[in-house]
Amino acid sequence: MRTGGATRPGLVLGCGLALVLVTGGLCAGCGSSGSASGSAAGRTTSPTPSATTTSPEDLCTRVVAHWSREVLDSHSYGDYQTMGLSNGQYDILREVVDAARVEKKRHGARAADELIGREARAGCRDWYRTGGPSNGPWS
Repeated sequence: MRTGGATRPGLVLGCGLALVLVTGGLCAGCGSSGSASGSAAGRTTSPTPSATTTSPEDLCTRVVAHWSREVLDSHSYGDYQTMGLSNGQYDILREVVDAARVEKKRHGARAADELIGREARAGCRDWYRTGGPSNGPWS
């Protein structure tokens, strides 16, 4: 054994082995992109559902019909902004509810509900056929 700052051979070998084990462990999952350990080989993935979009006309129909049913039995229409409706959608809602109130008196609640679905669809279809909200988002 040497003195004067020299290390013992067993200590160097032990530290070197520890270094190899640590760095080897860090690279245990490493591999080239073509290797089986670095690729998706052997793994199965389920397909992700594709996003669906709702047309502006369908969205208009849904919100107008929903709020028309909510408003049908009340004496006021409420605030269109609170409902999340544009001014144009609110105009459709008022026409639909007026017609549904008459239908409900004549033929009952079920007939009024069916009328709401039809009239909301027709009103929104016509509104978007002529351009929809062309004067900003609240028109």
